[in-house]
Amino acid sequence: MATVPSMDELQGARSMGHMALHYKTPEEGPLAARLLEMLGYVLTQDLVLPSGAHFYRFVVDSRHQPRGDGIVYLSLMPDAQRDLMQAIHAALHVGTDHEHPAVVAMRERMNEDPEYSFHYGTLLESLEDLEAMFVALEEANSHDPELKDRLRLVYNRALPGTPDVDARLDASPIYRDVTRYAYGKNGVQAFLETDILSSGMLGETMMLEFDYVFPGYSSHVLSVVEWE
Repeated sequence: MATVPSMDELQGARSMGHMALHYKTPEEGPLAARLLEMLGYVLTQDLVLPSGAHFYRFVVDSRHQPRGDGIVYLSLMPDAQRDLMQAIHAALHVGTDHEHPAVVAMRERMNEDPEYSFHYGTLLESLEDLEAMFVALEEANSHDPELKDRLRLVYNRALPGTPDVDARLDASPIYRDVTRYAYGKNGVQAFLETDILSSGMLGETMMLEFDYVFPGYSSHVLSVVEWE
């Protein structure tokens, strides 16, 4: 019987390789790519396929460009997946005034907790970068002709109790009035949900998470899960 090698026997390190995202219609490919660039991902390839749809390669940071990790692929939702989503929507009466109760319940839970279902997280090393990015998204959601009202933004503060962290967040342009808390201290979360991208069981939206951990703390939101 084959055995899995132990950590001591492995020959090299591992890293997260890539995430594959889908946009819904051919026309929205460039808009989806623009949104990812607004989120700080670096476009390294824009390949136009014979169908006319775009296949994009992004990296989370320019240092990953020549590597095989830190990649976000963005492409048009495949036909079979689109057809399956349409069949699910028809069977569950999604988007009608008599949606299946399970759909209603799922929507309610997702509105309460962005982490309830599938999502993709990116860690930033600068809180200022995260703040600037989400201030720009708030502006786009209010005024950008292509993005207006298509971005849902949710913020989680660090659990209170670290004076320096609490003081910094009280002065933050996006966190100062936030009353939601992450499941841990010394770090923050910012979520973007958009219908420009497709994921999850109903394929309606995609949830993207962006995190920052304050330096100097071994116990933080991404190392230890806590309850308030």
